[in-house]
Amino acid sequence: MIIEIATFSILADKGADFEQAFATARSVITQAEGCGAVAMHRSIETPGRFVLTVQWPSVAHHMEKFRTSPLFQEWRRILGPFFAAAPTVEHFTVVA
Repeated sequence: MIIEIATFSILADKGADFEQAFATARSVITQAEGCGAVAMHRSIETPGRFVLTVQWPSVAHHMEKFRTSPLFQEWRRILGPFFAAAPTVEHFTVVA
């Protein structure tokens, strides 16, 4: 299992709208093959910064199966209008 960690910078004063849109987007990503636990976190110190964590069986499940699917296009259509900048995405593995 790997963890995708994506950091989002959201347009000023759009945090609450982004949170509402994420409720819909969450139902999209959870349909993706291999998608496990999904959680969105909002920064306390920087309210426009959000961090998404998603469990996947492998990087390929995220990058090759989800990111090339119509589900990703729908996900991006829902959340993209709120982005102040392109998200950063990294994949992690548990070591301890």
